[in-house]
Amino acid sequence: MARGVKVGAAVAALIMAAGCGLAGGKDDDVAAPASVASEVSASPEPTGEPEPIAEVTESPTPAPTTKKPSRKPTTKAAEPTEPAFWSELPACARKDKTKPVPRRTVKKALKAASARVYWRTEAPTLKLNYPLVKAVAWQESGWQTNIHNCDGGTGVMQVMPDTVDFINGRFGLEYDAQNYKDNAFAGANYMAWFTRWAGQNYFGENYNLSPSKCKSHTSWCLLNVVISGYNAGQGGIEAAAQSKTLPNPKYVAAVRSLMNRCECDQF
Repeated sequence: MARGVKVGAAVAALIMAAGCGLAGGKDDDVAAPASVASEVSASPEPTGEPEPIAEVTESPTPAPTTKKPSRKPTTKAAEPTEPAFWSELPACARKDKTKPVPRRTVKKALKAASARVYWRTEAPTLKLNYPLVKAVAWQESGWQTNIHNCDGGTGVMQVMPDTVDFINGRFGLEYDAQNYKDNAFAGANYMAWFTRWAGQNYFGENYNLSPSKCKSHTSWCLLNVVISGYNAGQGGIEAAAQSKTLPNPKYVAAVRSLMNRCECDQF
């Protein structure tokens, strides 16, 4: 879940609680919402009498063969993933009585949110991508607009109420977590902020979220750190930075897998 935030007295910073949060940069850097046997051939039966076998005085030399022994390809074991909480809701989670928005419609909102450039002046090269946003949203909610988690996470991106309040006050926006479009933009906005924060602090201001920059689904690379931070929060990443070991590898592996192949791709 994207965790809630606290604004410090001296610096506008986010403290992610239990795994969800959101922050932003300067006012003019965030745009307003646009609402996966060897072949055996049988030998022919003999048609005549077998020829006599000549007496052999020396051990026969085996005929040379140019056929190389077949080798089975080695397949890397799949990394374990974390089931989405919504696949079996805990007792404290719930769905409200509102009619869920069709997933085809949700998809449009997620595409729009992933296409926006959130840091137009300070980090114009920082761009999200649809596979990332759609995978996080599916892991978080299954694209269900009326789902609420135990910690207060709401909607498609499971954003926290405090998160939405903070970004609205900071940038003069009017995001409403109950509105699926605003929910999508709030979650994407958070990922954009986290990309900038992690890029500045751990990756030399490099904001490339390409999977090609990662050795595996759980290695320390910008994409994995951003995914991890969406769930574990800024504090979780800060605590893990020295060892460069992600605090929630199963969550990250789940999202990375969904980026390549997701049930949501059918919508």
